[in-house]
Amino acid sequence: MSALFEPYTLRSLTIPNRIWMPPMCQYSAAPDGPEAGVPQDWHFAHYAARATGGTGLIIVEATAVSPEGRISPYDLGIWNDTQARAFRRTTDFLKSQGTVPAIQLAHAGRKASTERPWKGGAPIGTDKGGWQPLAPSAVPFAEGHPVPAELTVEEIREIVGQFAEAARRALDAGFEVAELHGAHGYLIGEFLSPHSNKRTDVYGGSYENRTRLALEVVDAVREVWPQDKPLFFRISATDWLDEAGWTADETVRFADTLKEHGVDLLDVSTGGNASGVRIPVEPGYQVPFAARVKAETALPVAAVGLITEVAQAEKILANGEADAVLLGRELLRDPSWARRAGRELGAEVHVPDQYHRSV
Repeated sequence: MSALFEPYTLRSLTIPNRIWMPPMCQYSAAPDGPEAGVPQDWHFAHYAARATGGTGLIIVEATAVSPEGRISPYDLGIWNDTQARAFRRTTDFLKSQGTVPAIQLAHAGRKASTERPWKGGAPIGTDKGGWQPLAPSAVPFAEGHPVPAELTVEEIREIVGQFAEAARRALDAGFEVAELHGAHGYLIGEFLSPHSNKRTDVYGGSYENRTRLALEVVDAVREVWPQDKPLFFRISATDWLDEAGWTADETVRFADTLKEHGVDLLDVSTGGNASGVRIPVEPGYQVPFAARVKAETALPVAAVGLITEVAQAEKILANGEADAVLLGRELLRDPSWARRAGRELGAEVHVPDQYHRSV
C-alpha cells in the first residue's frame, strides 16, 4: 500500500491519508466592524476545493486569539462567538468530504499590524488603523518595524487564557484538531528564541524560562480540548542563526517535553524570527529537521517545505522521515493533488459523487 494513502490515527481520530494542507493566510477577512475576523465566501471556497480534491487533513490558516494577535487587519479570528459560528459552514463541508478540519490558533506578537503581502506587507501605524504590537521584549522584528510593547506577566497570563478560550470556540466550531502556532517568529516562537526574548524574569533567559509560555499555552488548551482529539504544535526548528537563536538541538529537546504535556504531533518548519538570514531553500529543505525529531524522540512529526512531487512525498514517508507531509504552495497550484497522487500510485482516494461519470 502507498505510504501516502495509509490512514493515520492520533488519539481517537483517524485521518484518511497522509496528504495534509498547512496553514496559509489568505488575508481575506473584513478588517473591522462586526464582521472583523469572520470567514468569508473566499475561505469556504478555498478550503472546500482542497477537500473535494482528496486532502486528508486541512489546517485552517493562522487564526488570531485576539484582535491585536492578527498579522494583518484582514486575518481570521476566533476571539468571539460570531467568528466561531461562521466556521461551521466550512467544517461541516470538510467533514462531508471525509477531510479532517483543523485550525491553527495564533498570536502574531511583534510581527502584528502589517499590510497584506500583495500590498507590500509593511507595518501599519496606529494612525492608519493599525495597533501596537506586543512581544516578550521591546525588540523590533526588523528595520522599519515598530518597537513592540514588552508584555507584563499579567498580560502574558491573559494571552494564555485567550488561547484556551479560542480552543473552546474552535471545538464549538466543529474542528477536530487544534494546532498552536509556535513558529515563524510569531509570539510563542518569539518567547522560545534568545534572539527575540531578552527578558530577565521567569519568561526569559534559560531554556526552561523561554519555553515556559509555550508550555503554559499547551496546558491551558489541553485542559479545554477533549482528550480524544489531537493537539498539534507548529515549530520553527531553527532560526538559522546558529547559537544566537533557537536551535535544532533545542527543538529535539522540546519535542519530548511537548509530548509529556499532551501534544500529539510536531509540525516542523523553520525560520521567520530573524530578518535577513540566509536560508538554503531547495526541495524538501526542511525535511531533515522533521526527520531528526522523529528519529530522536517519541513525538510524531509532519514535514513541510517545497514538497511538490508525488514520488518525493511518498519517499519521505516510506523512509520514515515523517508521519505526514504538508503541501502548501503545491496545493494552491493544484487543489486536487491528492487525487492525482492516488492515480499515480494506484491508491484509492475520495472522489465526490458529483464527479463520478460512467464515460
